[in-house]
Amino acid sequence: MLLFVKLGGSLITDKSRSHTFQKETMQRLAAEIQTARKQLPELRLVLGHGSGSFGHIPAAKYHTRDGVHTQQEWAGFLEVWREARSLNDLVMESLHAVNIPAIPFSPVASVISVNHQIQKWDIDPIQQALQNGLVPVVYGDVIFDGSTGGTIFSTEELFEYLALSLKPSRILLAGIEKGIYKDFPDTSEIIPEIRVDQFEEFKKHLSGSVNTDVTGGMLEKAAKMLDLIKKISPLEVIIFSGAEPGILQQALLGANPGTRLLM
Repeated sequence: MLLFVKLGGSLITDKSRSHTFQKETMQRLAAEIQTARKQLPELRLVLGHGSGSFGHIPAAKYHTRDGVHTQQEWAGFLEVWREARSLNDLVMESLHAVNIPAIPFSPVASVISVNHQIQKWDIDPIQQALQNGLVPVVYGDVIFDGSTGGTIFSTEELFEYLALSLKPSRILLAGIEKGIYKDFPDTSEIIPEIRVDQFEEFKKHLSGSVNTDVTGGMLEKAAKMLDLIKKISPLEVIIFSGAEPGILQQALLGANPGTRLLM
């Protein structure tokens, strides 16, 4: 059983303050992941995480997602890469501290896009890692692009490409929001389930991110995941909060907290 799990940048960093890693939260999430792996030995995982208050701030400053052409923009490209990499190092430390056999796959080193569409990505090493009991880790990162020079891909966009080949049964998106709210911005009632043909009806409840996020907020994430569900059957996506202890572990073991997206 293969699951994709994203730990949102809003969950593992304070996105309102630069370079603010939520170390205790990440340590708890890592422990929940490892507990679930022990309870469900057949569980295989691809982990991903956002860049939070590390990568998104310089990315917004240099407009890196829109293209990279000038010397200043390439300096920004490098800064975004450095920030994303430094956060990944912190995440990996937490995973290794609880003996999760995690291994990172830096997108900038292997992904090539054209017009923000992935054209080349040799995922054989990721497949080999899974086959040998390792846990691949990808993350939002800068990418070289044949038409715009450079850009940024979110974890969800990377998951979308990987899912077409690896065919996970579930994608878990753990952030700080409890799900998709029926009454946003009052946030008192969660929509428990959204099917593909209901998206237009529920679209008005979605919005972008409150803090700096150059790869889109809830609206883009939900749209991309619902589009992916159309292509992969059966697949379900769970959007939920990882802020409450134990919820990620429950989701890994089959629970459906938050909002469930499905065909």
